[in-house]
Amino acid sequence: MRDLVFVAFLLALFGAGLRRPFLFVLAYVYIDIVSPQRLTYILLNSIPISLIAVGLAVLSWALVDDKRDTRVAPRQILILLLLLYCYITTRGADFPVEAAEKWDWVWKALAFAAFLPLTLHTRLRIESLLFFMIASAASIIIVGGIKTLFSGGGYGELNLMVSNNSGLYEGSTISTVAVAIIPIILWFARYGTIVKPDWKVKIFCGALIFACALIPVGTSTRTGLLCIVLVAVLLLRDTRRKVLYLCILGGIGLAAVPLLPSAFTDRMSTIKTYKADESASTRLAVWQWTWDYAKTHPFGGGFEMYRQNQIRYDTEKVEGSGSNVSIDRKLTIDKARAFHSAYFEMLGEQGWPGLILWLTINIMGLVRMEVIRQRYRKAGDDDAWVTPLAGALQTAHLVYLLGAAFIAIAFQPFVYMLIGAQIGLDTYLARRRSESGWRPMRKVTRRTPEPAL
Repeated sequence: MRDLVFVAFLLALFGAGLRRPFLFVLAYVYIDIVSPQRLTYILLNSIPISLIAVGLAVLSWALVDDKRDTRVAPRQILILLLLLYCYITTRGADFPVEAAEKWDWVWKALAFAAFLPLTLHTRLRIESLLFFMIASAASIIIVGGIKTLFSGGGYGELNLMVSNNSGLYEGSTISTVAVAIIPIILWFARYGTIVKPDWKVKIFCGALIFACALIPVGTSTRTGLLCIVLVAVLLLRDTRRKVLYLCILGGIGLAAVPLLPSAFTDRMSTIKTYKADESASTRLAVWQWTWDYAKTHPFGGGFEMYRQNQIRYDTEKVEGSGSNVSIDRKLTIDKARAFHSAYFEMLGEQGWPGLILWLTINIMGLVRMEVIRQRYRKAGDDDAWVTPLAGALQTAHLVYLLGAAFIAIAFQPFVYMLIGAQIGLDTYLARRRSESGWRPMRKVTRRTPEPAL
């Protein structure tokens, strides 16, 4: 029965795309995030629905989409350069077979990220993209939030619809994404136009934000906790009543601590005693090994090169207190441990050129969103939505970069869609300024309604 529901939804979405071709782009976004072919038993797992969706999206854009004043942003060129460089390193990878398997999905994520901004030439399309991204991620987050409320979850124990621990179904990854989209959900609750932000929408947005906050608790991931702290701090910059905001945060924190499951509090306590935690010690050892590898292999070893690492590290367990303290040291030898960091993932697999390209793409996104925030801060009523959206996209990006310090998600497709939305917003606003001679400090007359999808 569940298979039939997924098939019916996809058929309806593809059918609507025949009249509104941009929906093919949104169909690919949904398929790439939710992976319905992994949630079904028979009907979808034997059909290349992802290939069909992206093929229809590109074909419809090439044939019928409006391409007047199409702009290619510098970041799109950098993404294509990163794609080319990854292809070169894959050809000479230390583990050719395993590298080819990762390349099979990485090039699709990068290619789609470079293509996506070409289709985002109206506010409605930008908003629709973000709406589908949040709705698709919410289908996973809501399930995780409900299970957390009833079971409490636990590290590696929260089942997010599938047992396959990859993509957004991996605990630390979904924790980072769930927290990252909170500011975008807040934007929809105030400025959304696809669904009018009435009281019902605001209640749903509040419930979804609550579910997003529950995901780090259910997965017991320390990365998620750090991301929540970062979002709370960044939201402070646009809050008018800062003292009241801080008091509310403090009250929520004090009220939440007694209700947290023991699995979560025990896991978070290892932040202070990282030397006793095998997971944290492994990460430090792998990062040191990767740094040493890059000294002799500055151009990287290709995808999956971590499989050759061999590490030795000590864990320390302190028992007792005061003068009666004993330290138990244990030597551990391990090999083929994953990077546990997007930064070291890029350094090890793509070397210094790949890391520099990747950092440039991300830093440029943060800078461009800050430029837009400042430029439209005093804009007229018709553009009051711009600065909050740029701030939400910037905050989401910063949360990703924090989470990426502890998870190997350098090529996570969801994030590249987020970058595509940033580029689309940037080029859309640049096109509007060039068409109307708009200046941020001058009041703008009301524009005619934008065309539909």
